[in-house]
This record gives sequence, structure tokens and C-alpha cells, in this order.
Amino acid sequence: MSHPLKPVLDGRETVDPNLVPRRILHTGAQMPAIGLGTFGSDHVSAEQVAEAVNAAAAIGYRHFDCASVYGNEARIGESFRQIMASGIGRRELWVASKLWNDKHAESDVVPACRQSLQHLGLDYLDMYLVHWPFPNFHPPGCDVSSRSPNARPYVHQEFIKTWRQMEKLVELGLTRHIGTSNMTIPKLELLLGDARIRPAVNEMELHPHFQQPELFDYVRRHGIEPVGFCPVGSPGRPDRDRTPQDTVDTADPVIVRIARRLGVHPAVICVKWAVQRGQTPIPFSVNPNNFLANLRGVVSQPLTIGDMRDIGAIDRNCRLIKGQVFLWKAEQSWEALWDLNGAIES
Repeated sequence: MSHPLKPVLDGRETVDPNLVPRRILHTGAQMPAIGLGTFGSDHVSAEQVAEAVNAAAAIGYRHFDCASVYGNEARIGESFRQIMASGIGRRELWVASKLWNDKHAESDVVPACRQSLQHLGLDYLDMYLVHWPFPNFHPPGCDVSSRSPNARPYVHQEFIKTWRQMEKLVELGLTRHIGTSNMTIPKLELLLGDARIRPAVNEMELHPHFQQPELFDYVRRHGIEPVGFCPVGSPGRPDRDRTPQDTVDTADPVIVRIARRLGVHPAVICVKWAVQRGQTPIPFSVNPNNFLANLRGVVSQPLTIGDMRDIGAIDRNCRLIKGQVFLWKAEQSWEALWDLNGAIES
């Protein structure tokens, strides 16, 4: 077996992408078990994100998680062209994008996917997700009190119309797989009962302080791979997603203790834990030292059974991305979005 680290021309270490673990989807396709997120929040420019994508590919990343609403797919497309011109083939890349909330109408799904493909400079996507199950639009940079005047709750009869168009994308060859994001068990139960092509992944918030064990076990039991956003606790998330009750995963004494023992940043421990647990983290960073450290951590010696047990015990059920802007009533609490009592709130 080759050594996972090798020098490159600029002196920076890289990771052999062949050593990165893979998730086997229900189609038999293999998805790299760590990706680079591309949501720059409200403080990172499209140019910086595109530069990070380019650098991450040179370091060894092959999985990139994109979305139309991030507003940077056209710049990332320029990076993909450079990456493929460097000798990395399209089939070596795993590229995901997402359908935004204002494109749930049946007539909008296929054009929205084609638009992302045009921006990204690709003929097909490996994964296309419904970003949120709510068709409730909010403007970029809005605060937590923003509400769409046309907001409405999840209505399965409407969502399945959107999903039929997602299935059409597979039939048209525009994406190899389709998936969901920010779903709950009650919503997935309905979708799995009606889908002709079931979701290959469910993207969901997952980090040591928010482990979602019930949903995590549910999707894996149904052959759906969990992709985890905010894997290190999203220190760069927008202000609207911050509340005084939020906790900080990378400051947890258990995470800090393990990180000190291994001589790495606590964020690396969060990423290692995620991959070993069985989810696919998509940490975001524009700092090459940080995303190299995350990738290096994934291919290095695994955490011990004791480490995994200790991290499993620090779950605080602390959801960071609460989604208040997707609510459909003025005085609702964010809990209404997440079906906490086991039923879909209408």
C-alpha cells in the first residue's frame, strides 16, 4: 500500500485519494467518505471558495458539496475546468448540488438542475438533493425573523410532485443519484412509500454535540447514506443561526483531550469520529492547512474504541441550524420544522 502522504511541487503534502474510505450507495456507486463543503456563509467570497476547491483537489479531495443558493457555482465551475485540465478525470470527482426552495414547482426542477450543471461546467452530477423539504424562500443575508409571505408547511402531495421531477433528472442522465436534505423520519417514511427512485443520501446536521442517533440509524437501516454538515460545529455559520444556548464541539473536554493526545486540532477529531461512525462529513474551510489536516486525519490511525465510546457520550442534542427562516407562521418556534413529536406539523 502506498503511503498516504506524498510531497507536491509547492512542498505541501497531499493525501492519496485512493486511501480515502468510500461509501457504497444502493446503486453500487462509491462515494468518497469525506467531502469539501462550499457554503461560504455570509463572510467568504465566491472567489475564495473556488480557490479552496482547486487547492483541495490538488491535496487529494475528490468529493465536493455544492448548491445553487450558495451563489458560487459559476466560480467553482472554473475551478473544475482547471482541475480536469490538470489530469484529474471527471469520473474521479464526486460532485453534488442542490435544488433550492424557490424551485420546487414541477416546471422548475429540470431547468434548475441544468442551470447548476451549466455553472459548474459539467455534463452530469453525481448527486442532486432537495435542499430543504419546504418551498419557503428567504433572501440571502436575511435575519432570523425573515418569513416568506407565501410560506407553507410540508405537504407531501406537493413534495412528491417535486420528487417525480427529481426522478426525471436521473432518467435524463443529468444526475446519477438523487437525495434529500434536512428531512425527518416522518417525512422520509412518506417519501420511501411513494418514491420510484429512493434517495441515495440524506444530508443532515451531524457533529459530536448533535448526533441524531434515531435518524442516523433510520437512514442507514433503509440503505440511505447519511451525509453530515456542520461536522465540527460550524464556527462560521451565519449570525441568524446562532443562539445563546449553542455549544462548541471543538471546546468539549473529551474532544480536546483526544486531540492533545494525537497532536491535532480538535476539529480533526470531529471529522475522524464522523467517518469512523459511518457518516460522510463535508467540512468547509478555505484554509489549505485545515482541509489538509482533516483529510490526513481520515487516512491516519483510527480513533480507539474508547475514544469512540467517549465521543458518543457527549451528545447534547444541540441543533445549530434551526431553520427559523423556513417557518410558515409568525409566532412559531423552530421545533415545528423537525417533527419532534413524531408527526409532521401542518
